Amino acid sequence: MASLLQDQLTTDQDLLLMQEGMPMRKVRSKSWKKLRYFRLQNDGMTVWHARQARGSAKPSFSISDVDTIRNGHDSELLRSLAEELPLEQGFTVVFHGRRSNLDLVANSVEEAQMWMRGLQLLVDLVTSMDHQERLDQYRQDGVRVGMDQEYAFSLFQAADTSQSGTLEGEEFVQFYKALTKRAEVQELFESFSADGQKLTLLEFLDFLREEQKERDCTSELALELIDHYEPSDSGKLRHVLSMDGFLSYLCSKDGDIFNPACLPIYQDMTQPLNHYFICSSHNTYLVGDQLCGQSSVEGYIRALKRGCRCVEVDVWDGPSGEPVVYHGHTLTSRILFKDVVATVAQYAFQTSDYPVILSLETHCSWEQQQTMARHLTEILGEQLLSTTLDGVLPTQLPSPEELRRRILVKGKKLTLEEDLEYEEEEAEPELEESELALESQFETEPEPQEQNLQSKDKKKKSKPILCPALSSLVIYLKSVSFRSFTHSKEHYHFYEISSFSETKAKRLIKEAGNEFVQHNTWQLSRVYPSGLRTDSSNYNPQELWNAGCQMVAMNMQTAGLEMDICDGHFRQNGGCGYVLKPDFLRDIQSSFHPERPISPFKAQTLLIQVISGQQLPKVDKTKEGSIVDPLVKVQIFGVRLDTARQETNYVENNGFNPYWGETLCFRVLVPELAMLRFVVMDYDWKSRNDFIGQYTLPWTCMQQGYRHIHLLSKDGISLRPASIFVYICIQEDLEGDES
Repeated sequence: MASLLQDQLTTDQDLLLMQEGMPMRKVRSKSWKKLRYFRLQNDGMTVWHARQARGSAKPSFSISDVDTIRNGHDSELLRSLAEELPLEQGFTVVFHGRRSNLDLVANSVEEAQMWMRGLQLLVDLVTSMDHQERLDQYRQDGVRVGMDQEYAFSLFQAADTSQSGTLEGEEFVQFYKALTKRAEVQELFESFSADGQKLTLLEFLDFLREEQKERDCTSELALELIDHYEPSDSGKLRHVLSMDGFLSYLCSKDGDIFNPACLPIYQDMTQPLNHYFICSSHNTYLVGDQLCGQSSVEGYIRALKRGCRCVEVDVWDGPSGEPVVYHGHTLTSRILFKDVVATVAQYAFQTSDYPVILSLETHCSWEQQQTMARHLTEILGEQLLSTTLDGVLPTQLPSPEELRRRILVKGKKLTLEEDLEYEEEEAEPELEESELALESQFETEPEPQEQNLQSKDKKKKSKPILCPALSSLVIYLKSVSFRSFTHSKEHYHFYEISSFSETKAKRLIKEAGNEFVQHNTWQLSRVYPSGLRTDSSNYNPQELWNAGCQMVAMNMQTAGLEMDICDGHFRQNGGCGYVLKPDFLRDIQSSFHPERPISPFKAQTLLIQVISGQQLPKVDKTKEGSIVDPLVKVQIFGVRLDTARQETNYVENNGFNPYWGETLCFRVLVPELAMLRFVVMDYDWKSRNDFIGQYTLPWTCMQQGYRHIHLLSKDGISLRPASIFVYICIQEDLEGDES
């Protein structure tokens, strides 16, 4: 594939012209539009830019960082400048993670098309490279990942047998082998190999069963792995695994810490919605802070593409009768409600087929609520769930499977029974005072300014707060205010959902943890960040999941530990945004209390030997010659008693192949709820240690044995080939149930 890339760079007309470079207008806002000279580098992997054709250039982006290319018509920013800049000449480079999009306008339609075709070709080529090819590409520059210069030079001198100062043919092969040698893997290989040269089928099978704890592994499966990972044809024919094949297996998805059986959809998707944790976003329209941040449909695109299944829409009266979305009573910018709905329609099911929930916070007048209802029905069409699945009053929430590719509206509602009979042409324009009071009793807790608006409306006895046309679109997810668990049991139904601030939810867990667990077995709960988090920071979702809260809404625009836990949790089950809760969080008579977990939970002990690291990137690439001093921190998140952390010592001046060989030990009471986070830090005795990379996964998705952990950046983007090599062993406690 790497040779195919080189072939394309010398033959493809688009790529040849891109390597010559050309001027394009870089657009950041309505007021910031500047001419820059863009050029594809000869390696085909990076694009650089300069202020003028022969000016000082600097890297603009790497092809491996690009997610997709969009044309100008799909750019929110370029559409807003359509009268000034021709959309046909514009395109957008969309990056993985949270990096802002790059909007560019070429000098002609042909040039724009050329860059779009060329970039997409390169993205496809890089995406299709296998692990070994990427590894080879990265290894060509050991210094880039923090190899000690003296060590690298000593390897170079040893390989330069001709003493010519350059490496030719076999000399380069020997240097490459020395550079990439994994002594700790060689030692492991030789401990299972009778002759130290190869693993026979039986030897490899012993390794898989004894060390990798794959007890059910058969000779047929071991043979499949040899056939897949052994590079030599003769090895495949003889059913043996060479050292190269063994290392290839250990670096693959089969040798990964994350169990490949948990990657596809492997859970029962036919249970009621309230039996699942649901990936949820808070104030989805914001891509910055909560007070002055930008509102953008990009927030919805990013959330939906990462598997989020519940997005929030705060809707207010806008000019010209068109409702707008923004964070009310702040300086955040505004976007049209209909643009949000159109974006959801386009991106809802690109990552997952399972239902998307639109969490509406409606602050609009009667007229604009009608406009909202019209946009929802006209734009979403068949995707919108506008009646119960069978047209009669249900007895429990439908399952994700039954709701595949459907969009549900969560919001305030008159009554479910009224809406099943409701026909818009028969609806009265006003509600009786008693009906207003009834609605007021069951609506979600309004903000103070909303209460004032409602009281004025009621005094005037004019049009009702809630428009029947919009109410009728709320089918299974009627928003109601929470008073107490007893009140909910006596007055509420399974199709009603309460929202809790993180502060209130955490207090309830401490005061009535078991009641909260039981509440969440029959009704949905949504938790949202405290209003004090104006910087869009996050809370740890684990504490709320422990009580069975299904929709723990996160500020997805903000990277950090909390989003690592969220991303790690929803990485399983096909990344579909739904994870089945453990059975003790689905049993309506559950005795589980997240603060005081007792039997029938069997504690487990986890032993982690942190062995080595591979090609850890520099933290500060601007400092010439800076090399990392890496250490590994392992964190456990789960019930409060299980939350723990330990770390290794640091290795001085070695990011290329540091060796730790240290064992960490954890004891966990409720493994079904535990998450593990591995963090590699750069030790700094003068200040806080710097973050290098992390990987987070559920305990239940962890494979035992010798495993590689492939690190992710703060944004959750792969840092391949950066990894750590560990040995995992889980032991069941012998003394039995906890008390």
